[in-house]
Amino acid sequence: MKIEFTKMQGCGNDYVYIDGARFHIPMEKKPDVVRWLSNRNFGIGSDGVIFINPVADGSADFEMEMWNADGTRSEMCGNGMRCVGKYVYDKGLTRKEHVKVVSGGQLKYLDYTIEDGKVVLVKVNMGQPILTAEEVPVVSDNKQVIDEEILVQGKAYRMTCVSMGNPHAVVFMDNVADLDIESVGPYFEHHARFPRRTNTEFVKVIDRQTLEMRVWERGTGETLACGTGACATAVAAMLNGLTEDKVTVRLLGGDLQIEWDREADVVNMTGPAVIVFEGSIILP
Repeated sequence: MKIEFTKMQGCGNDYVYIDGARFHIPMEKKPDVVRWLSNRNFGIGSDGVIFINPVADGSADFEMEMWNADGTRSEMCGNGMRCVGKYVYDKGLTRKEHVKVVSGGQLKYLDYTIEDGKVVLVKVNMGQPILTAEEVPVVSDNKQVIDEEILVQGKAYRMTCVSMGNPHAVVFMDNVADLDIESVGPYFEHHARFPRRTNTEFVKVIDRQTLEMRVWERGTGETLACGTGACATAVAAMLNGLTEDKVTVRLLGGDLQIEWDREADVVNMTGPAVIVFEGSIILP
């Protein structure tokens, strides 16, 4: 089967995008297809694959069907959501400048910054941060996990747990640049306290408007950026009194602007979306 694809990235968080209305891959085959496409040696190479699907009942303009590089499903990806927004506008699938996209049953609202007829920035209303431990989910005796100790390989860390539609454990540290994330990341991801595994953000506070973040993504490993992780990190910093309610999150792949509107209880994320290259490929 020959399909067309678009490789896109948001702050270096890269996915293969496929128009699900044009190219139908049976669900039972998708895990193997996703692993093959995502492989950086034998496939296209990416942090995963995102299918952009029509929504029959009209409750949203499009569906984002997200898969991790290891062939597992994920509920949400902020960088992926921005790229979906650029894809559908730049390719003429919509002329709306305010678009509704559903992913994992969650409806997100997108607004565009357009230059020369192309989308250059996308603002996503990421919705309400989920703080209740059992909804994140994270195992805890407390209703919320804010600056709570966790033992990983016998070492004590302090974490704040937030869901932005997917689980995040945010750990504040004095130095993230020298962190051996390949060693510690998997142990956080598969820790017994996270029944659905977790994404883990390791964060340094630069000042009250700026955070530096590295991320270990569930099912993928370290990535250059994670939009939901940046949102969770900003909320965690604000909950701990470390920053103001609007911050710049510095990621390995670029910067994201995150604002938590506490009155409306929604998190807004603004950042770039870029087409890297396009082509066609014959599936194995």
